[in-house]
Amino acid sequence: MRLGLSTPVVVQVPGMASPWEAEAGIGDLARIAAAADDLGFDYLTCSEHVAVPSSDAAARGAVYWDPLATLGYLAAHTRRIRLATAVLVLGYHHPLEIAKRYGTLDRVSAGRLVLGVGIGSLEEEFDLIGARWKQRAARADDALRALRVSLSTASPRYHGPFYAYEGITVLPCAQQDQVPIWVGGRSAGSLHRAVELADGWMPFGLTPSEVRNLLSGVDLPAGFEVLLATAVDPGGDPAGTRASLAALQDAGATAITCRVRAENAHHYCDQLAKLRDIQEER
Repeated sequence: MRLGLSTPVVVQVPGMASPWEAEAGIGDLARIAAAADDLGFDYLTCSEHVAVPSSDAAARGAVYWDPLATLGYLAAHTRRIRLATAVLVLGYHHPLEIAKRYGTLDRVSAGRLVLGVGIGSLEEEFDLIGARWKQRAARADDALRALRVSLSTASPRYHGPFYAYEGITVLPCAQQDQVPIWVGGRSAGSLHRAVELADGWMPFGLTPSEVRNLLSGVDLPAGFEVLLATAVDPGGDPAGTRASLAALQDAGATAITCRVRAENAHHYCDQLAKLRDIQEER
């Protein structure tokens, strides 16, 4: 079982973020990323929202660091840990824009990019930035097919119902022969999208039982990732941490994204060491 991190500071959802994160800076973030890298955690995450309407901020939070700038910075302060968008909203970008920008990130990080994507769920944000809300699922499927054939080649060629291009050069392209793509969501549709068009599924807001039920009706491809998330307090509640990890593994997780409770950046790094010890015990 591999462990990743729901990176603190970069996303601050009310009721989930710790108070210290509001005043934390890039130095704290770099310190945490380096500690996670040294301890052998598998990936860091960063989410995307461009402009959260004030009416949604109480539930979603208002702090969302830009994933491209954030992960590019963290790439320079780490050596092996993977850098995952969780998630990038496909409808906000042309596939070639993603291929260029995140292909560059893959080069900058020596092949450590994981592209986590979703179809989006905030209609007002779509409207604010001029993205198309209608048919966003169909557009996302087309974008995924386009990305699969475009991320790792200098001369991408694709013809689909919403995106079509050929006779172009996009450099730099991704270093990896095939960039892992994970699909976020909480529905059977998102799971089927992931199975058909990607390499993994990142559900949110579901109980282990709900995840298990959804997975039970699907034939997963070999090597397919199921990335489940939980909050943990390895120093304050090691037994609860063990139980949470075990429950998600039993539900079908191949990796677990951990939101780590802490009082400050130094304590967060201590918590990571304790979390790694608990994982090694299992």
